[in-house]
Amino acid sequence: MKNDNFSNIDFSVLLGAKTLYFIGIGGIGISAVARMFLLEGKKVSGSDVAESEVTEGLRKAGAKIFIGQRAENVPADCDLAIYTIAVTPDNPEFAEAKRRGIQLMSYPEALGAISRDKFTIAVSGTHGKTTTTAMIAKILVDAELDPTVIVGSFINLCAKSVDIRCLQICRHLMSTERTNFISGRGKFFVVEACEYRRSFLHLSPRVLVLTNIDADHLDYYKDMNDIISAFNELATKVPKSGFVVTDAKNRNIKLALKNVQSKISNYKQQTTFYRLKIPGRHNILNAQAALAVAKILGIDEKSAIRSLENFAGTWRRFEYRGKAKNGALVYDDYGHHPTEIKATLSGARELFPKQKIIVVFQPHLYSRTKQHLRGFVTVLRKANSMILLPIYPAREEDPGNISSQMIVDGVKKGGGDAHVAATFDEAAKLAVKLSAHGDIIITLGAGETNKVADILVKGI
Repeated sequence: MKNDNFSNIDFSVLLGAKTLYFIGIGGIGISAVARMFLLEGKKVSGSDVAESEVTEGLRKAGAKIFIGQRAENVPADCDLAIYTIAVTPDNPEFAEAKRRGIQLMSYPEALGAISRDKFTIAVSGTHGKTTTTAMIAKILVDAELDPTVIVGSFINLCAKSVDIRCLQICRHLMSTERTNFISGRGKFFVVEACEYRRSFLHLSPRVLVLTNIDADHLDYYKDMNDIISAFNELATKVPKSGFVVTDAKNRNIKLALKNVQSKISNYKQQTTFYRLKIPGRHNILNAQAALAVAKILGIDEKSAIRSLENFAGTWRRFEYRGKAKNGALVYDDYGHHPTEIKATLSGARELFPKQKIIVVFQPHLYSRTKQHLRGFVTVLRKANSMILLPIYPAREEDPGNISSQMIVDGVKKGGGDAHVAATFDEAAKLAVKLSAHGDIIITLGAGETNKVADILVKGI
């Protein structure tokens, strides 16, 4: 559904709602808003097309979850329906809410409402948003600033090794181990700002982190200039007293900073050194951005660096899952753009310079696969072997002119070892066959590739 109308919304409805229904509640972002209302003691229900770790967690937290979307799922006493922007007007639940005159609000609009009365730290960029958001969250939590946080992944702020003070600060977490939402009592709101359909323009940032600008979401944006214009519109929303934290010398970012009135903090000028637990040059850049935010907020630098060095990563960002039955180490990563995959494989090679690396990749969206076909072929050649699953369609219909086989053919043409697997189980069996004890298997993709990791590690 098109979501580029940024006129004023009656946000008082959000605050006054008692019974809320979420269409697409399994989304990692929208589920965080559902958790927020659960913590406020409100009646929450919602639907998604399939069960997931997200829906399971929400159900345990008290939400009523429907699998499958039907008009009758919408509660009789519903006074607000919040929907993911992937929802189309013919969605039966959206149509039912509209028919009954129930107030409708998109997930980005809901974030905008939360942002209005908070000191908002928004983290934007084509790549690195999730990790940078989580790093900033950890710094603020450790500094006892009690932030509210919404992030597009599960973050691991309170490992079992931390002291009791950290557990007390995280009293609002749905779990003391990992969550995508922290309900803080302080003034800061840390949020991942998604550029798809210009969603982030609903936010009111006082500090904006802009990690990078790359070609993506070209099913919505016309071209790179259109993408840059969206980031420029966001950056110009930051007030004169605010900050944009970015790589100010990057060509695309320079264009996005045109007419920006706020202060510019160039995080790439920092010379601070730290030892991160997570690999990759890209994560060093993410940490530099997070440290720049800490300095703006007046947080002690040594404390912030200690937080970064103890940062354990996030769900599906080079997440170690365990060992396969043959002793291969299994990692799972959300990377679905060539730039992200290149960074993940480079980081993996830093950690494992001699081991064989086998990638199981599920392309995400037909449009993205077609637009970046050459890029996928190039970066996947960096693995020793690769297994391609069918394209995850998400919101798209199959156009019939792009497939995973085309990536495999391109890799083979360059001398690479590439295979196609029709199912998760087939991909898992092939990954075991291609690997040996101590080798590395990485499941990659924004769809359901983590199910292959489940099979490899747990036999599920």
